[in-house]
Amino acid sequence: MTAAAPSLIKLGLIGDNINRSKSPRLHRTAGALTGQQITYDRLIPKDMGLTFDEVFDQAYSSGFRGINITYPYKETVTAKVTVSDPLVRAIGAVNTVVFNADGPKGFNTDYTGFMSAYMLVRGDQNPGTVCLIGTGGVGKAVAFGLIGLNARTIRCVDLDSDKAKALADALRALGSATRIETANDAVTAAHDVDGIVNCTPLGMVGIGGTPLPAEAMQNATWVFDAVYTPIDTQFLQDATRSGLAVISGYELFFGQGVDAWDIFTGIPLDQAALRDAIQGDEI
Repeated sequence: MTAAAPSLIKLGLIGDNINRSKSPRLHRTAGALTGQQITYDRLIPKDMGLTFDEVFDQAYSSGFRGINITYPYKETVTAKVTVSDPLVRAIGAVNTVVFNADGPKGFNTDYTGFMSAYMLVRGDQNPGTVCLIGTGGVGKAVAFGLIGLNARTIRCVDLDSDKAKALADALRALGSATRIETANDAVTAAHDVDGIVNCTPLGMVGIGGTPLPAEAMQNATWVFDAVYTPIDTQFLQDATRSGLAVISGYELFFGQGVDAWDIFTGIPLDQAALRDAIQGDEI
């Protein structure tokens, strides 16, 4: 008797400026490696002539198993999902949604992906004092990851002081030993820190720029950029020239993608084989 073909698993990504996202490649390749039939669609609200809510509802009603959520909708989507993990509720941002019979369930794999990326490059070294630039969806997740890594101090930097304060309050509520500070000027906040983290969209394809001038990172030890399209942002180029340890957004992308795959499917995955299969692709 011929074995039945695997059922189709429909996945997707909702976000702006995602035409060069590598997420479709990651999940389709994961499907090929595990013998699953996977589709993974880019869902860009403005290109579809729809609002975020309309795109989300359309995915839910059209048989998607789940969707990833990226900039600028990670906080918006929290109003449309049930989040069971108290830590993810505290983060206030969701990047992975599974559509169950009893409704959409929200998860966050950015904070676990960041922790994996950090440890891959720096092992068990303490992050020290960290200047975190950008306190939106990914900034929140990375900040909670830094708490998990026992950073000594996190300086939450945002031009919107209310956003920075809200994140600081959420981090303090965890009761950890990490000192939490706020600032609205990145250059000043980056003075005498160990790590500098970009969680703004600056540097992304179609946006460009950098969150910090090169001369402001001279005294740091390491940097991380959440942007991964392109991998080699101006921010990371400046850091490399300054001799800093660099953690690229690609590592966060890979870590959060693997964790999302597990949430979507629960199917074991050979991460080394997946990395080898997609590492050389153009981004």
